[in-house]
Amino acid sequence: MNSEHKETQGDDAEATARIAYWKANLRLLAKLLAVWFIVSFGFGILLVDWLNQFHFFGFKLGFWFAQQGSIYVFVALIFIYALRMRRLDREFGVED
Repeated sequence: MNSEHKETQGDDAEATARIAYWKANLRLLAKLLAVWFIVSFGFGILLVDWLNQFHFFGFKLGFWFAQQGSIYVFVALIFIYALRMRRLDREFGVED
């Protein structure tokens, strides 16, 4: 086997790994954005009247999600993203 053929195989494997890494990253982003959408738009706007029949720390739950809950969830999602990306980076060998 000549060295040119080996380089082509290595480039193909590297390209496949990059595509798999990018797809895994996009899947993670889609999941986290879906959670954020459900919490902020779903709980804070669409389901606010139904959630307001429950109380959380003395506040109506729908109001709490609209004012503070969605922000807390967003911050938690940032930390989850950072942790999951660190794991994904290690898995694909793209650590700093």
